[in-house]
Amino acid sequence: MHIGIAGNIGSGKTTLTKMLSEHYGWTPKYEAVTYNPYLEDYYDDIHRWSFNLEVYFLTQRFKDILAINNAEGTIIQDRTIFEGVRIFVANNYEMGNLSERDYNTYMDLFNLMISLVKAPDLLIYLKSSVPHLVAQIQKRGREYEKSISLEYLSGLNEKYEKWIENYDGHILIIDADNLDFANRPEDFSAITDQIDARLYGLFSK
Repeated sequence: MHIGIAGNIGSGKTTLTKMLSEHYGWTPKYEAVTYNPYLEDYYDDIHRWSFNLEVYFLTQRFKDILAINNAEGTIIQDRTIFEGVRIFVANNYEMGNLSERDYNTYMDLFNLMISLVKAPDLLIYLKSSVPHLVAQIQKRGREYEKSISLEYLSGLNEKYEKWIENYDGHILIIDADNLDFANRPEDFSAITDQIDARLYGLFSK
C-alpha cells in the first residue's frame, strides 16, 4: 500500500511522515531535499535554476515511486511525484521561472513517467495558511529558506487548493493550522483516528 503526504513548504510533511511510520510500522520514503545539489542555487536565483531543480526532483520521485511499486508492505511518502508537478512546476511556469520550451520538455518527460505508475492508495493533505507556513519555516531555521517570499508561498497554496479540489482519488484533509501533532499527543491521536477510519473503511472518500 502506498500512502502519500502532501502539503506546502513548512506544513509538517516530514514530521508527520516520521511519526506515522513509527506509529504504524510503515516504511518511510522521504523527499530528497538535503541532498538536492541545486536547492541553494535555486533559492538564490529561482529563474536560472528552476528547470535543473525540477528535473532533479522529478528524477528522484520517479525512482522512489518505482521502488514503492515493487515494495512489500505499506510505504508512506513525503510528497508525491504528482504534487511536485501540479504544484511546484506549474507555479514556477506561471511565475515565469520556467520558459515555455523548458516547461514543455519537462511535461513530456513527466507524462511518460506517469504512464508507468499509479497514484497513492491514500493521500493525506496538510492544509496550512501562509502565516502558519511562515512561522514553521522560521522555526526550523534553514538558511536557504530565508529568502522564500510570501508571494511564492501564496502561489503554491493556491495551486494546492485547486489540485486538492479536483483530486480524483482517496484523500484525507487535515487542518494543520489548528494542530501541533509534533508536541501534543492528543493532536497526533486525532490524525491517527481519522487514518484508522479510512483504512478500515476501505478508503471511502
